[in-house]
Amino acid sequence: MTIKILIAEDQSLLRGAMASLLSLEADIEVIALAQDGLEALELIKQNNINVLITDIEMPNMTGIELAQQLQELGSKTKVMIVTTFARPGYLERARSAGVTGYVLKDAPSESLASSLRRVANGELVIERGLAEAAWGMPDPINDRQRNILKLAEKGQSNKEIAKTLHLSAGTVRNYLAQAMQKLNASNRIEACRIARDNGWL
Repeated sequence: MTIKILIAEDQSLLRGAMASLLSLEADIEVIALAQDGLEALELIKQNNINVLITDIEMPNMTGIELAQQLQELGSKTKVMIVTTFARPGYLERARSAGVTGYVLKDAPSESLASSLRRVANGELVIERGLAEAAWGMPDPINDRQRNILKLAEKGQSNKEIAKTLHLSAGTVRNYLAQAMQKLNASNRIEACRIARDNGWL
C-alpha cells in the first residue's frame, strides 16, 4: 500500500528536504506541502491523506492545534510531529490531540521513513527519551489560562486580553493569578517563561 502524506513545515528549505527524502521511498507518496497549519487543514480536506507530518510551531495554526482540529472533524488522517522541541508539555498536549507519532528533527534521517510507516500502520511512535521525561509531568494549566498567558506573553494588558477574549478584566486577572500560582511564578512574565520552557504554551 502506498502511504499518502502531507508535510506541514514553515521553513521552506526543511519542508523541501523532507519531501525529497521521503519521495525516494517506493511506498511513500508526497501528496502536498503546506507552510502553516491553516493551509494544511484545507489540503487535508481536499485530499485523501494517510499521514500528516507537521512541525509544532507554525504561523496561523500550530501543529498541535491542527491535530486538535482534525480530531474534532473525525479525520482518519494520522498525525506525526517532527520537531526540534523536546519539551514534555508539548508531548502531553500532542497526545491529547490524537497525535500518534512524535520524533525530533535531529533523529537519523533513515529513521524518518521507518517511523512514518509505523504511524501509518496504527502504531504509537514516540522518541524514547522524551517519553521518559514526560512520564509523571502533567500540564498544570487549563486551556483558558493557556490562552490568556499567550496574550500576556505578547505584551497585552489585562484590559486588552479581556477585550480579545470577551471577558471582564477581573476574570482575566483571576485566571492569571491562578496560572501564576500553579506555575509557582511571582509575576506574569515569569509564568509565561515557565510555561513556554515546559511546552505548556
